[in-house]
Amino acid sequence: MENILEIKHLKKYYGNIVGVEDVTLTLKPGEIYGFIGPNGAGKSTTIRTIMGLINKNEGKIFFNGEELNIDNPKVKAEIGYLPSEVNLYGNMIVKEIFNYHESFYKKDTHKKRTKLVKLLKIDETKRVEDLSLGNLKKIGIVLALMHSPKLLILDEPTSGLDPIMQKVFHDILKAEKELGTTILYSSHVLSEVSNLCDRIGFIKDGVIIKEDELVNIKNNNYTYLKIKSNGISEIKKELNLKVKEESETDVVFFNDLDANTLLKKLSKYDIEKLLIEEVSLEDLFDKYYR
Repeated sequence: MENILEIKHLKKYYGNIVGVEDVTLTLKPGEIYGFIGPNGAGKSTTIRTIMGLINKNEGKIFFNGEELNIDNPKVKAEIGYLPSEVNLYGNMIVKEIFNYHESFYKKDTHKKRTKLVKLLKIDETKRVEDLSLGNLKKIGIVLALMHSPKLLILDEPTSGLDPIMQKVFHDILKAEKELGTTILYSSHVLSEVSNLCDRIGFIKDGVIIKEDELVNIKNNNYTYLKIKSNGISEIKKELNLKVKEESETDVVFFNDLDANTLLKKLSKYDIEKLLIEEVSLEDLFDKYYR
């Protein structure tokens, strides 16, 4: 199966400041890839470099096996992009913006545009300068999707959207995935990533520090280990695990020990209660960034 997007050893510096140190990743056809990390980790820099909005220092980017650069507009016509902040001509009417963008493409985009406008409840008679942040974001969603791209790149896509529109937007993305669209979803809203994405890449200081399928990241990382015992201090020394929270008789660990090792270590202690639970994506985020 040929990868839709390949990034190989991407580097971008702003003088002495690191934007991206070394990013290598691939996106498979029809998957939603969650690209997550705190502000300043390198998410937007990576995306802007893919889109050719800024120049990279080193590395190569391939789309459908063809190197992506500023000289291949036909290739870029197969990519949809939603930036974190949508900036448009303020004096234009929404309908004029859509008509203008339709003129960029040889294929028919009107049917898709009309469907998206209806789903997102967009008033095409409004002037752009009069739109709220949420309505601007909805315009950006239509512009990113109206030409049915093979690759959709989303940078903090739900900022400004109310909860109802977020649900509508996620349903749109799920429908796009069913059609075979590949989606790069950059966000720090972990609940969205957990509900939408097939794979996740954690980026920190311009480097991807962890990448795997979501189910594997949750299952193979660590669990919450909750223990109630009068020998908590001894148990803490025995296990030598990071503590999430504790009291005199209760402790919650971040556990990465296998079951046999854990039971062997605990067998010598009097334990009143023991509970093992799946870790949340939020705490995985804490593990990698704090």
